[in-house]
Amino acid sequence: MKTPQKNFIRATLGILLTGASVFPALAQDDPVPSVTAFEQSLVNWQNQDPLKDKIQGTAVNKAYKELLANKKPKKTVVVAVIDSGIDIYHEDLKGKIWTNEDEIAGNGQDDDNNGYVDDVHGWGFLGNAKGENIRYETYEYVRMLRKLAPTYQSFNSIEQVPLAQQPEYKTYLAIKQKYDGEVAKYQKTRETLTTFEKTMLACQSILADHLKTKSYTLEDVKRISTPDQNVMRAREWTLSTASRGLSPESFYKFKEHVDTYLDKHLNLAFNPRTIVSDNPEVITDNKYGNNDVIGPRPNHGTPVAGLIAGLRGNSLGIDGIAEDIKIMAIRAVPEGDERDKDIALAIRYAVDNGANIINMSFGKGYSPQKKFVDEAVKYAESKNVLLVHAAGNEATNNDQVTHYPSRVLEDGTQIKTWIEVGATSRNLGKDLVGVFSNYGKQTVDLFAPGVDIVSLAPENKYNKMDGTSFSSPVVSGVAALVWSYYPELTAAELKDVILKSATVYPKETAYSPSDDPAARKKIKFTDLSATGGIVNAYNALVLAEKTVNQKKTKS
Repeated sequence: MKTPQKNFIRATLGILLTGASVFPALAQDDPVPSVTAFEQSLVNWQNQDPLKDKIQGTAVNKAYKELLANKKPKKTVVVAVIDSGIDIYHEDLKGKIWTNEDEIAGNGQDDDNNGYVDDVHGWGFLGNAKGENIRYETYEYVRMLRKLAPTYQSFNSIEQVPLAQQPEYKTYLAIKQKYDGEVAKYQKTRETLTTFEKTMLACQSILADHLKTKSYTLEDVKRISTPDQNVMRAREWTLSTASRGLSPESFYKFKEHVDTYLDKHLNLAFNPRTIVSDNPEVITDNKYGNNDVIGPRPNHGTPVAGLIAGLRGNSLGIDGIAEDIKIMAIRAVPEGDERDKDIALAIRYAVDNGANIINMSFGKGYSPQKKFVDEAVKYAESKNVLLVHAAGNEATNNDQVTHYPSRVLEDGTQIKTWIEVGATSRNLGKDLVGVFSNYGKQTVDLFAPGVDIVSLAPENKYNKMDGTSFSSPVVSGVAALVWSYYPELTAAELKDVILKSATVYPKETAYSPSDDPAARKKIKFTDLSATGGIVNAYNALVLAEKTVNQKKTKS
């Protein structure tokens, strides 16, 4: 066996070790049965106070202790979580799941005549009446390419295209270029992984033969000393990869991740929508799905729900932000890009069934049926519903690159009850803003904790995760907390209270997000969002009290 090239090891490790952080919206795949497994300073840090605790949390604990100790909430707030699915039976969500009182569970009837049979705790828009569900989906631009390619792939220049079709042709060229680039990148990565795996298996075989066991440990490998150069090279390679944090288990997780990208997300031939049997481009074809709100992938929606509504003070798991709250579970986000139609119908379902706040921890780069979503969010706004959306995890400036869904409608108007959220960490300084977080002085309203977040995982487990997906529910939780005590506020007023009460650091220097350390540049934290601040529950409650009193005085 030849000694592996050092630059190959470094390059491969670079790919493997950055793989988990490139897609921070996905919760890690190593849940544990108790939060005691985590560094305890990480558990509930999002609830701590920036002044008292010197942690850049949201001052939720301070609010309960100093402002709410002798107060009772006036309203139970319903938060719809449109996501991948929620483990509604999790021990730390007991009593927090919304129930449709007008529906009789399990009788196979649409008792409330809302078009959804047995929708007791919400609805799943990613399945059919037989209980079959979609887990994986392609990316939106892959679906667009599949649709446009038959029309435009034979053209060699825009001059050959009829004038009326030229804008669509330009879209085709853009997504074709993106698709070809992504496929090439992931195929190259797969080839690298194949080579790496051969080396890893060869080293494992050599070491197992030398140690006379396949169940050796790193300590066993460190103690090896032999004139056999093959064994010593296998020892060096194994210890080198381990020192960089790479284990065989993490390698195979990343390999599975790459295989999913190529075989599912980027596969032009993959079309799981046949399970649903609808026409995703026709909004009136809307009677589909099932009442399975857990689904095959609840590992994303469960932690989102936990941050909003996890039982406080029960000596289990984490402390959610809002107490007098119910979570409406709506499953519409697959592993891949969500469909505009599903999101539009999910928003309408939430509004029609009494949701006060809608949390949307998802997003994508293209929105071919944006009109569907625009009409749905306008409907939500008209019904006094607050929409809270994650800014995204591509480390891009949303002022320059649109991240969908967006509060900006096709006609240029904006939804006034929409909050866009970026992700921050516990500490001030260069790492205050999550390296993955999208930002934007015009398009992102504020930031919230979203780095090293401990929350729920399915089957009564817990996990640590990163992403604006987990910053958004922090803001939804704060909004629900404020609204439960001050229901006199309109959704627009509540948004105004949350933004104006954010903790602002006018002198704080942050670094622009990027997965490339060399590309991170110094920037004022106040230049990364409209408020330049981090959501603060204590301040929001104080301002809400003042705002409501002013409304009473005027009336």
